[in-house]
Amino acid sequence: MLYLLVLTSVVSVSTEDHGSNTLTLTADTFPLAVQGNPHFIMFFAPWCGHCKRLSPTWDDLGKKYNTEKAEIVVGKVDCTQHTALCSSQDVTGYPTLKLFTKGIQNGVKYRGPRDLASLERFIAEQLGTEVQDGEHESVPEALTGLVEHTDATFKTMVPNGKHFIKFYAPWCGHCQRLAPTWESLAKSFEHDKSVTIGKLDCTQFRDICHEYEVKGYPTLLWIEDGKKIEKYTGDRSHEDLKKFAVRLLGDDAGVQQKEDLREPQPPVTVLTSENFENAIEQGCTLVKFFAPWCGHCKRMAPTYDELGRKFVGHDQVKIAKVDCTLEVNRSLCSEQNVNGFPTLYLYKNANQIGEYNGDRSLDDMVSFITRHLEHDEL
Repeated sequence: MLYLLVLTSVVSVSTEDHGSNTLTLTADTFPLAVQGNPHFIMFFAPWCGHCKRLSPTWDDLGKKYNTEKAEIVVGKVDCTQHTALCSSQDVTGYPTLKLFTKGIQNGVKYRGPRDLASLERFIAEQLGTEVQDGEHESVPEALTGLVEHTDATFKTMVPNGKHFIKFYAPWCGHCQRLAPTWESLAKSFEHDKSVTIGKLDCTQFRDICHEYEVKGYPTLLWIEDGKKIEKYTGDRSHEDLKKFAVRLLGDDAGVQQKEDLREPQPPVTVLTSENFENAIEQGCTLVKFFAPWCGHCKRMAPTYDELGRKFVGHDQVKIAKVDCTLEVNRSLCSEQNVNGFPTLYLYKNANQIGEYNGDRSLDDMVSFITRHLEHDEL
């Protein structure tokens, strides 16, 4: 009897840890449940640290939405108990959050921030409703130069003049990663009266986004006198975005902007999963996959920077690096078979052609690159 009481207590704590206000679903109850009302489900493992950190927020979400009048049910599935169900839902990491609106084949993965306001915005976007009780996350003070458009400001400002606008959704991961760069771009043009740098939340102003044929997030459009002139599809670095804007401004571009474009570039190009493929597409690219905490990486950094300076301006060689500890880059490092730090791979026209395992001196690394260049020229 004592053993039974202890076991019951342990099970109760485990359930409590992952949300007492959320509905627990099993392989048997899940298919029928999601055929009815929309469900927002957390697929988790009890031992998962990320799941444990999310559970209080998930419980708050359940407390708010799991009411008689709610349009959606917030639930959870323990993947250590229902492995086949989780596998069928393409759960490859924990937690995986999916919102189901029309049965088990129509789940939409949530990839945004895991705070309560962002989760609620995602629910509202998927259901086409407003956030319950009119609660919205407080909007931080706008950075100087960046115009955060509303329906009114867009219709007043955009029909006249030149505008570079980011159409986005708050839950979109790519949008979140671009946000600091976009703010920096706005700061660069804050004193330039010939263009405004702005952004528009498509989850709030759908009609405008539909009018401008926004089909994915983020969409970056150059608009003149209300007409779409060009969609930006290049690399999302501050330098490349600025070059695009200056090119389209033409003679209207300020002298300071043109001078800024001549600033020396950093010797080592920082790559992420978003710009990696474009970066290695042409020529030879040596990429260092590293972790900031890695002692070998730290000791190598000054020499690697010198290597970058050695090839600055070379039209066939790029020296680059990828921080594998950043969440945005983890899948990239895994795909590139990075098993330790630092790992140096040489790419030629998008193909990985060799790993550098030699001495980490400047001369040896230069010889390694030069040797492959000479081989290609034969």
